[in-house]
Amino acid sequence: MKSLMIQGTSSGAGKTTLVAALCRIFSDKGYSVAPFKSQNMSNFGYITPDFEISRAQAIQAFGARCEITSDLNPILLKPVGNYSSVVYLNGKRFKKMHAKEYYEKFVNSEGMKLASKSLKTLQKNFDLVIIEGAGSPAEINLQKYDIANMKIAKKANANVLLVTDIDKGGSFASLAGTMALIEKQYQKLVKGFIFNKFRGDIDVLKPGFKKLKNLTNVPVVGTIPLISINLPEEDSLNSNPKDFVWNNKNIKKIDNELNKLSKIVKSNMDIKSIEKMLQ
Repeated sequence: MKSLMIQGTSSGAGKTTLVAALCRIFSDKGYSVAPFKSQNMSNFGYITPDFEISRAQAIQAFGARCEITSDLNPILLKPVGNYSSVVYLNGKRFKKMHAKEYYEKFVNSEGMKLASKSLKTLQKNFDLVIIEGAGSPAEINLQKYDIANMKIAKKANANVLLVTDIDKGGSFASLAGTMALIEKQYQKLVKGFIFNKFRGDIDVLKPGFKKLKNLTNVPVVGTIPLISINLPEEDSLNSNPKDFVWNNKNIKKIDNELNKLSKIVKSNMDIKSIEKMLQ
């Protein structure tokens, strides 16, 4: 029972696709793998007659080659405007909640219990659970309500890899700033940094890697190039997601895309070091 967690310095850093790629990489290595995201906000779901979860976790499950169940995403928030969302618990519609009610009366009580139960089920049934965080763990105004990042990492006893989108700029500051703003009890969980969406000569970055490690005591374990990925997007800033039909033809396309993605990620990350973290 091992857990690895991918957190980001921001939304859109690449957490979702990186988890999908790592699920495929470790599945190829012979691990039984499952993805997990305790709480996801999305209007794009994977719908069965029995439950609905975020389609991001369904795609990650295809990467892991595991059964798609509601435990992969126990809390799904579907925004409806005016700071409110329809809340799905274990894949079933619960009720519409305002953000204030959700944060103050639900998330740290029933929400955390529900997420912990699903996580424990996955950890019991799989060799490796690869967890996706949400947004950034350094949102200091919301940290006490955040059950999608460091609290769940601690609960899972997971090693955390922190990914940043270097194409947007400011990645070194984002990584150092995130480490400074997360609580000290959680800083030790972060074992590596990943620069995502890089274009250019990696040798230009290497002096920065050394300075960053001196500042944070955390090494860079991967630099992923900017690539075009043909996978259904989540609804977030700078994306234009579309509906997706879950037929055999499209699932085959996803599988092929995951194979391409995993090869690129594997060749640009220190997978051996990450595997050692899990021992």
